Amino acid sequence: MKKNFFLAVLCFLAISAVQAQDAEAVSDDELQRYAVMMDSIDEMRVGLLSKISEMVKNTDKITVARYNDLSKIANDAAKLEEAKATPDEVSFLKEIQASKDSGTTEINTTFKTMAKEYVGASTYNKVKKAINEDGDTKSKYEAMLNKLKEDNGG
Repeated sequence: MKKNFFLAVLCFLAISAVQAQDAEAVSDDELQRYAVMMDSIDEMRVGLLSKISEMVKNTDKITVARYNDLSKIANDAAKLEEAKATPDEVSFLKEIQASKDSGTTEINTTFKTMAKEYVGASTYNKVKKAINEDGDTKSKYEAMLNKLKEDNGG
């Protein structure tokens, strides 16, 4: 009985040690590269949202309030007709959607390229796993990311 308990404790310690080694296997450089990549992608998202916002604010085809209402039903022709959307409004909704789609494609392409070429696919997976499973690694990553955001002015 004591042997079984002792073996269970040894197994637990061995598993804990392996998990700790996995988390420690992420170097500061790997974590920094991951943080730079995620910050870059976030900056692209913020840029896209800003671009869309400016497009909506600076058009004479539709008011911001009307855009907000119609954007919720933009993919439903019957509801757009029911809301009496003008051809200019519908055209503008399509223009905005095209910009969103183009920007999203660019962000996704950049993300994949950076994950593969800048961070490295296996490193990306290792760091992501470590951030999700190890509180210390997550804290370190968040600190790095916050520093990058401060350096970017926000």
